[in-house]
Amino acid sequence: MNYFLTEEQQMIRDLARQIAEEKVVPQRAELDEKEEFPWEVMKTLAQSDMFGIFIPEEFGGLGMGSFELCLAVEELSRACLGVSTSYAANALGTYPILLFGTEEQKERFLPDIAAGRRLVAFALTEANAGSDAAGVQTTAVKDGDHYVLNGTKQWITNGGEAEIYTVIAITDRTRGARGASAFIVEKGAPGFSFGKKEKKMGIRASVTRELIFEDCRIPKENMLGREGMGFIVAMKTLDQSRVGVGAQGVGVAQGALDEAVKFARQRVQFGKPIISFQAVQHMLADMATQVEAARALVYAVARYVDSGAKEITKASAMAKVFATDMAMKVTTDAVQVMGGSGYMREYPVEKMMRDAKILQIYEGTNQIQRNVIGQALVREAARKA
Repeated sequence: MNYFLTEEQQMIRDLARQIAEEKVVPQRAELDEKEEFPWEVMKTLAQSDMFGIFIPEEFGGLGMGSFELCLAVEELSRACLGVSTSYAANALGTYPILLFGTEEQKERFLPDIAAGRRLVAFALTEANAGSDAAGVQTTAVKDGDHYVLNGTKQWITNGGEAEIYTVIAITDRTRGARGASAFIVEKGAPGFSFGKKEKKMGIRASVTRELIFEDCRIPKENMLGREGMGFIVAMKTLDQSRVGVGAQGVGVAQGALDEAVKFARQRVQFGKPIISFQAVQHMLADMATQVEAARALVYAVARYVDSGAKEITKASAMAKVFATDMAMKVTTDAVQVMGGSGYMREYPVEKMMRDAKILQIYEGTNQIQRNVIGQALVREAARKA
């Protein structure tokens, strides 16, 4: 379908596709096998100004928005979800600074982020704070002109590789969720270290590590917003970023569909290509329809986010849940179309299927997204009553 992209948007999409095809596809199997962070690809993306897509021009970015970022994420995800996660997590970590940072904080951090000189990570999840984001145990105690952080963050994407971390910690436990605050912590800060690199089912090119804070002192100027705003910072950040997870779903599903169609045209059984059989055609038809439906929703929500709409939580959750459930189904069906070949590492769809699963889990499980959507419907109905 024609989504009436502007010339600049077409340029972003085409450049991301070129990088994906030339730099990512040739090494995606090796990156997955060796579980290596894709530094060379990140450098290429930095040289191509792809890290600055969503950052305002006054801070060295291109001044675009979520929609353009989704175009880039989708194209990278067609090639390798591990690479696209490393790239997209940078935006996730940057949004708290964009949304809640002071001018001084933005001037200090955003130019390096836009240029790709320093990667960013977002640190909310802990052993007891996953879907229950209010269960954060990491503390930040004020001590003069500093805050002292203690605790451990778990499963942090880009952990150890990133230079800048936006961290949610408790400053007043008596206030519950309203006692959380948000901070910028830089790699190398005293008392800040990293745990083991996790071994994952999929997205193996993406690095996931623990963050460990042991009497980690950071200047009070590194707080984002005011004390007690941490939960709001986290939720607004995730509202902004979830449509990007939807774009990942569209991308990996499109990549799997492309591989399945190519294989079905080449694989001959009973004297003819299997794509000539109605059973296979119907599977491919359903896959293509599902991908296009998800793409339409993701693009519409990304544009809605960029419109400046105040209430984006429900729409963002819808884009995430629909596109990522679709991605799991389409990648699984791609393996089925390709049969035994699809199950082999020689072909990329087994990796795509392994990778796609995380999309239903991170940045809020799809069960939680359904809760979010349902609660929004309840509130809307109450307002109309």
